[in-house]
Amino acid sequence: MAAAGTARTSSGDAWQEFATEVDSKCKQAAGASIESPHAVVDPFGSEHFGIALVTGKPKGVNGFVSYFCVYDKQTKEVELGSEMKTEEMRILPDE
Repeated sequence: MAAAGTARTSSGDAWQEFATEVDSKCKQAAGASIESPHAVVDPFGSEHFGIALVTGKPKGVNGFVSYFCVYDKQTKEVELGSEMKTEEMRILPDE
């Protein structure tokens, strides 16, 4: 019984480490164009990729921008999508 609890905790720790790594690498990648980037990480990602949304103030201009960040679980490399104006993103559909 104790072994099952340990496995669950260990797995939870591994997912937390994964999310922390995605957070760090995505912020680092966006840091070239965003001041103090903030990332929201999908805690598990997809089968092959970690996924995050990175948002912040673009360097040298006003406003906020966002980037989708994709982290390759195998190579541990990240790629950013194109810049999106944060105020144009909608969480809920128009009614």
